[in-house]
Amino acid sequence: MKKQLLILAVLLISITATAQKKFSVYAVGFYNQENLFDTCHDEGKNDYEFLPNGSYHWDGLKYSHKLHNMAQALSDMGTDLLPNVGCSVIGLSEIENAKVLTDLTSQPALKARNYQYCHIEGPDMRGIDCALLYNPKMFKVDNMKLVPYVQKELKDSSYKTRGFLTVSGKLADEHVVFIVCHLPSRFNGSAYREWGATQVKAVKDSLLKEDSNVKIFIMGDMNDDPTDKSMHEALAAKEEIDMVGPDDMYNPWYNILAKQGTGTLMYRGAWNLFDQIIMSPSLLNKGDNKGFSTLKFWKNKIQRMPYLFQTEGQYKGSPKRTSAGGVWLDGYSDHLPVCVYLVKEQAN
Repeated sequence: MKKQLLILAVLLISITATAQKKFSVYAVGFYNQENLFDTCHDEGKNDYEFLPNGSYHWDGLKYSHKLHNMAQALSDMGTDLLPNVGCSVIGLSEIENAKVLTDLTSQPALKARNYQYCHIEGPDMRGIDCALLYNPKMFKVDNMKLVPYVQKELKDSSYKTRGFLTVSGKLADEHVVFIVCHLPSRFNGSAYREWGATQVKAVKDSLLKEDSNVKIFIMGDMNDDPTDKSMHEALAAKEEIDMVGPDDMYNPWYNILAKQGTGTLMYRGAWNLFDQIIMSPSLLNKGDNKGFSTLKFWKNKIQRMPYLFQTEGQYKGSPKRTSAGGVWLDGYSDHLPVCVYLVKEQAN
């Protein structure tokens, strides 16, 4: 930890080559909660697997362990660079309702930092939604809305899925917007995710028309890799900062997968990187512009706390799930969390 803090101090000083300036660092995260259900049926939702008599035998003991485990991981996100502080904001997917968010934020690890949440009940047939956790000392919420996923084909019009939770507020005294997504699963064709990404881009474009200086984060379980058409073309999320035009986004996860070969979930022994935080050009330092007078992207990192991994058996090295093969593992999620780190020069 001392070594990491020393590296952080050196990097921050080197940003401006002067020790007189001071900087603040902020962490923004995303984490798929993998079926964070309570033990009660929600009317109109297909949540029967996660009831005490359902296929997962989801009882109070398993639910309480799940809450404890997820709270531990969420509270540890970002603490590699920000000890005892962690993330200012964390996007979530696969949470059932407001009750589980209340129970989650009541866990000691999160309650200690007074995390609050934004959530709007969505129409997903399974009953899973997106949400946003935030530390009110760092992020102030102005408003939120749930933009619906609108099916492109008439034949799909009766199929309801997750919308795009859009939360506007102030981070580091600047106007920021978080769009939290969980695009259609891979049981659906890629066209559904491409259409979803097109809709998210439209939301982003409308926000920029309202305020050209707004800083936008699109985060979520995209069910596609950064190299896939939905991200790289429909959302126009580019892999290099210098490639990002005014209407594009920057995807710092592209090269993590394409060049480093690692990701956030494993399928048949190979990594995918579905969990992404993508940023608008206003968060980037391009070309010779290296100033941090306003909030800027610094670095990104997959959160790899050792306890998040299977340590033995067939799936050794994979994320440790809550259950697998009908066996309760008392784990966390089949996805790993991700963070981006932002820097802003402090006012004198």
